[in-house]
Amino acid sequence: MVLFCLIAAAFFYGKPLVTHLFSGEFSLSLPSLIHIKNGDDVVTTAKPSFGKTASPTVQLDNLHSPYAILIDAEKHTVLAEKNSTSQIYPASLTKMMTAILAIEETNNLKDTVTLTEEMFNPLYLNHASIAGFSPNETVRKDDLLYGILLPSGAECCLAFATDISGSEKDFVELMNKKAKKIGMKNTHFTNTIGLHDSGHYSTAEDMAVLLSYALENTTFRKAFTTKQYTSHATTEHPDGVNIDSTVFTYLEGVTIPGGDIIGGKTGYTTEAGQCLASLANIGGKEYILVTAGAAGDPKTENLHIQDAITVYSQLSAPQN
Repeated sequence: MVLFCLIAAAFFYGKPLVTHLFSGEFSLSLPSLIHIKNGDDVVTTAKPSFGKTASPTVQLDNLHSPYAILIDAEKHTVLAEKNSTSQIYPASLTKMMTAILAIEETNNLKDTVTLTEEMFNPLYLNHASIAGFSPNETVRKDDLLYGILLPSGAECCLAFATDISGSEKDFVELMNKKAKKIGMKNTHFTNTIGLHDSGHYSTAEDMAVLLSYALENTTFRKAFTTKQYTSHATTEHPDGVNIDSTVFTYLEGVTIPGGDIIGGKTGYTTEAGQCLASLANIGGKEYILVTAGAAGDPKTENLHIQDAITVYSQLSAPQN
């Protein structure tokens, strides 16, 4: 009877119940359910829960990044990992959480919000990245979403946080609740942007959990995989703001045999190093790679991009 119930559950959820853990032991577990707001629809999906599937063809030892994890995006299995549960500073990878919450907590992304001068002052002080909108500009929320995910616009994060929760502090509470709900076990946020703070931390594995979850939302996925976007006209920008993806700008001229990197979010602070969460399609299959801690800066080579090319190229290499 027990066996019948397990088989029935596996058929119902469409996901394997047996997952291979890092310890090498097998674990039997049912997926937890999460309700994702997807436009006007609410989709029930399984909480990302990564099992381990060894991939001898993918080696991470030669990466610039000391922290890395490679996931089969469909099966939610770990193909390779290096220090993936060690604490990192996520820098602007944080904005993936800001973006998915902005989508889920907004009834209509065609509505507008006004960016105040008060939002910009701390961003200028901290040299935070800006999407290109202006103080006192009234902007559509869908434009702000693309401003978060493509050029890492901090003003867009604060606009959503204030609009949804009244303050960044209260919005951060939502971020930490969401992190716990979707299974990010070793993450704590103190801001929406990814500015360095000793209490603002995560792991490569948790960032992979976050991206796996967020990609289930079609609005997030569309923005995450967009190369270039032009915002709607405003008084300050009658032709809109041209917004380019930082990841795709770095990838110009790059080729990966058998596939492509189809989306990504970069991050950098002095303490975090170069970080990257990316989605690739290799040989018709999708993979998620999160790397962190590469010892570069905005003036050096893009070591996180080099690492992504190194990993994804191994997936496309001929198998013995």
